[in-house]
Amino acid sequence: MGAHPMAARPLTGSAPAAAPERPAPRAAVSFLTVTEVAAIMRVSKMTVYRLVHGGELAAVRVGRSFRVPQPAVRDYLAGARTDVA
Repeated sequence: MGAHPMAARPLTGSAPAAAPERPAPRAAVSFLTVTEVAAIMRVSKMTVYRLVHGGELAAVRVGRSFRVPQPAVRDYLAGARTDVA
């Protein structure tokens, strides 16, 4: 039995594999506790929990508690702003 025809063929013109691209670094996100969010918004902690559970305020669950990204608080307050004539 003869050798496989592709096995005898030398590899020519093949470039070494390029290193995989790394994703661009992300900006650090600061997280706030529910108590801190309540103090910033001047509402009760229960109000913050209602906003989180209702999906109006984004949050991440860490164990049994929630952490709210600072940009989420800024976005919520910007969207809740009303102009008074």
